[in-house]
Amino acid sequence: MPRKELSSDKSTDPAVLQMLAKAGKNNITTVWDRYEAMKPQCGFGDTGLCCRHCLQGPCRIDPFGEGPKEGICGASADVMVARGLDRAIAAGTAAHSGHARHLAHTLLKTANGQAKDYSIKEAEKLKSVAARLGIAVNDRSDNDIAKDVAKAALADFHEKDTPVLWAATVVTPARAKLLGDLGLVPKGIDHEISEIMHRTLYGVDADPVNLLLAGLRCAVADLASCYMGTDLADILFGIPQPKTSTANMGVLKADAVNIAMHGHNPVLSDVIVSLAEKANAKAVEAGASGINIVGICCTGSEIMMRHGIPSCTHSVSQEMAIVTGALDAMVVDYQCIMPSVVSVAECFATPVITTMDLCKITNAVHIEFNEEMAAEKADEIFDIAIKSFKRRKNRTVDIPDIKSNVIAGFSVEAIVGALSKLNETDPLKPLVDNIKSGNIRGVCLFAGCNNVKVAQDKNFTIIARILLKNNVLVIATGCGAGALMRHGFTDPSNVDDLCGDGLKAVLTAIGEANGLGGPLPPVLHLGSCVDNSRAVALAVAVANYLGVDTDRLPVVASAAEAVSEKAVSIGAYAVAAGLPTHVGVMLPVTGSALVTQILTEKIKDVTGGYFIVDLDPESAAQKLLAAIDERRAGLGL
Repeated sequence: MPRKELSSDKSTDPAVLQMLAKAGKNNITTVWDRYEAMKPQCGFGDTGLCCRHCLQGPCRIDPFGEGPKEGICGASADVMVARGLDRAIAAGTAAHSGHARHLAHTLLKTANGQAKDYSIKEAEKLKSVAARLGIAVNDRSDNDIAKDVAKAALADFHEKDTPVLWAATVVTPARAKLLGDLGLVPKGIDHEISEIMHRTLYGVDADPVNLLLAGLRCAVADLASCYMGTDLADILFGIPQPKTSTANMGVLKADAVNIAMHGHNPVLSDVIVSLAEKANAKAVEAGASGINIVGICCTGSEIMMRHGIPSCTHSVSQEMAIVTGALDAMVVDYQCIMPSVVSVAECFATPVITTMDLCKITNAVHIEFNEEMAAEKADEIFDIAIKSFKRRKNRTVDIPDIKSNVIAGFSVEAIVGALSKLNETDPLKPLVDNIKSGNIRGVCLFAGCNNVKVAQDKNFTIIARILLKNNVLVIATGCGAGALMRHGFTDPSNVDDLCGDGLKAVLTAIGEANGLGGPLPPVLHLGSCVDNSRAVALAVAVANYLGVDTDRLPVVASAAEAVSEKAVSIGAYAVAAGLPTHVGVMLPVTGSALVTQILTEKIKDVTGGYFIVDLDPESAAQKLLAAIDERRAGLGL
């Protein structure tokens, strides 16, 4: 049975609460302690009315109108808030694009024979991506095609005469035209990020509407980055297919060498997983039962989706995995890694291993990873973890006996493949028919992180329960998927408890047609945060099938506990794609009535999408249902 929400104001995960109690008893400072120490937080910053973009500041504008009404340079509240939001979108886009660029370089090195530990796992996807980009595939080798795809990917980062291919070719024709007419098709991913930084510099763009349009264009570049990251990862590491696994801290093993892979990029983690069996002999020789790899955050999603590797924990609770005392190494690549993991790890003599030049942490062990020597670097990591196990193997560890069953790996290809068992020649027809009949009232994508301001997982689980009972098909990515999987939402045995009759019937029919002897899980886990592109691809496929644009579909999104600037850029591209998009924490925009109105109301007349900002999960769920019903009515359903 899925667990009900607990009463703690810190987390609804009992495994996390156990480790929090241990941390408190041992005077270990955690993210929740640091949050309390920050209170009261700056009210100006909360509303977006704080600017330090030049050396004359920081400037603050009084939201109550009693103090300063403009910055030293004369920037109004509207301009200040729009600039701050734009910079958040640019930062999120930079993160996703860095991930995608890394994969593009890896694909190129693989095709050139420079990365001996990698290969093209999905030749058919390589060819389909190439064809979408206008690259010839007939009578050509996989390596030659891969070189051109990698070069096309790298070309998308720079300003060029043609639009960014991974933006212009992945949306509906109507959406591509709309974005073009609005000037929202990016000229280059890096170009858009750079232009945002230029626009928001002291003395440049001071028109809030113009600033917000530029932010939306940068967000479309973020969509391109995410889509590129998904495509290239699938080509190199395989298209995810449903895998059975487990989630939560009970996946750690006291007698094994426990290695947690944390971050976002599969370039390192996939190699670690593939070589783990080879390292088992060394681990056994050291007195362990073997190597036990677990995932944290989106790297965890990547290796769960493709290899069934269990997931330990997510986002705000990443320190708690170390507090168990059972981790023998935490290996990180980049993004969403709290610097505090190193200081917490010092309490348990647990090595934290950084692997990327752009993500070093003081006092961590650094092993510089590169594709040309992937296996050798992996061996170094295994050796450090095994030595760490030898030091701790006779110490008491505290592993919460809590874990949930998970089925993950629902790529668009896997979903279409499952539907084809109901209708081989027209696989989308069963999905569309059930949307039309109301068995599926609509679809909601859960994305984003956990935020220390919200009891961990509370918003996700409350909203998901309400939507599922109302026959909304729920798909999830990143730490949003992590939150739901740790509470039993990706376990097929919980369909009866969680789902309405219509949705239950659909999930059961698909599951039984695919030989599962029962339903699909209540929530379909699509992958890491870059894999929000899979949700876009699914929406585009349904829209094209119906002959409409994505802004007419009964599809919504929710970043119920957003924290990273990546969540801001994802939310912005969801709005650019025409989706009503919920955010469950306050965006720093309320200092500008104009910006708030544009984002929550007026933008709907431009792209069809808009933001729903609601901190109350039950109220937010009702607003999402209302948005779905409005779309259904618009389609005559």
